[in-house]
Amino acid sequence: MAVPRVSYQKAVLDNGVVVLTEKMPAMRSVSIGVWIQVGSRDEERGQAGVSHFIEHMAFKGTAKRSAEEIAAAIDSVGGTLDAFTSREYTCFSSKVLGEHLPLAVDLLADLLLNARLDPSDIEKEREVILQEIKMVEDAPDDQIHDLFAQTIWADHPLGRPILGWRETLRQIGRDEIVKHTDRYYRPDRTIISAAGDLDHDALVDLAAAAFGGWGGRAHAGFTAPPVSRLTAVNEDRDLSQVHLCLGVNGLATAHRDRYTLSILNTILGGGMSSRLFQEIREKRGLVYSIYSYGASYRDGGLLVVYAGTSSDHYQEVVDLIQEELRKIRDEPVRPADFRRAKEQLKGNLLLGLESTNSRMTRLARMYMAFNRCFGLEEIIQGIEEVTPERLRQLTQSLFDGGACALVSIGRILQPSPSV
Repeated sequence: MAVPRVSYQKAVLDNGVVVLTEKMPAMRSVSIGVWIQVGSRDEERGQAGVSHFIEHMAFKGTAKRSAEEIAAAIDSVGGTLDAFTSREYTCFSSKVLGEHLPLAVDLLADLLLNARLDPSDIEKEREVILQEIKMVEDAPDDQIHDLFAQTIWADHPLGRPILGWRETLRQIGRDEIVKHTDRYYRPDRTIISAAGDLDHDALVDLAAAAFGGWGGRAHAGFTAPPVSRLTAVNEDRDLSQVHLCLGVNGLATAHRDRYTLSILNTILGGGMSSRLFQEIREKRGLVYSIYSYGASYRDGGLLVVYAGTSSDHYQEVVDLIQEELRKIRDEPVRPADFRRAKEQLKGNLLLGLESTNSRMTRLARMYMAFNRCFGLEEIIQGIEEVTPERLRQLTQSLFDGGACALVSIGRILQPSPSV
């Protein structure tokens, strides 16, 4: 498999902002993101959702531009402007033609550093986010993942929903937003990453002009690792399906066995050829959707299986998932399956490099996890170095004793199984 050469450049501004770039000569566009290493895990319990609230408020107007002027500025060059909040970071991003990169940098700096935070806008946006929470609640196949995190990590900030709760949103006002911003949104927690049609030195100059006057240092935040509860919980609702997540502790983002976990996930539930999909959907027809995924953070993680099934088949599906976990723990993986999983991972990796946005995102996430950037050769080597024995050791470690957490939403016709 031919591996394209990837070339990164890095600079650090005087105030600590890290600038990462990857030039993609064949591209006319450039994607740029301003990543702040603050997310829902940094919030006090009584203000859960404040980071996501801040993300929303950035687009409501600044000292220089109204919300309409922000939208008009990016639309005038055919670009996009977006943002999202996760459990460990917040990202403000833009995609434009290379010639319009100065505008994108100016807009992103304006959103982040000059948000107006008008009290009337805060009240309107509070209602918008409450509607967003209701939208998630109306999609149980989305909500189940938040409910699983809340259950297994009940007393840890990583277990809280990124959007917050209704009661905490009602307590967030301008003072709380300003306090949280002052504590965490600082240059020493900020990475600017960009990929596409760009010149590294020119972008560093743009970043220095836009962000160089920004000062201060961020608060340390919440640093204790999560502790899991392996239990069973059902939220009884009258739905046409039961949505369930069954999972165990996974690995932290930078764990030495991260590639082994990726292979495990691929074999277990990472595609149409995976064991869960073939056994439970294709052979038995008990589900429409079933898959597994890993959620990794700086000091912990999860390995989770999701399935949606009817109430009549709920118990059978749970039993079958647990049986597949037992098999992958106790029985050697066939060499053909092991090789196919590696090739699938490498193919997914290379296909993910076909857009400027995916490369920009990869740059930032890599640096946040490892404090450095490295090439595809190192990743592919890491995948190739995984042996069947390392996979066996990991599965025995993760599934030791067979205990797991089980969370479901829907009407269960029989008692929840023992987990």
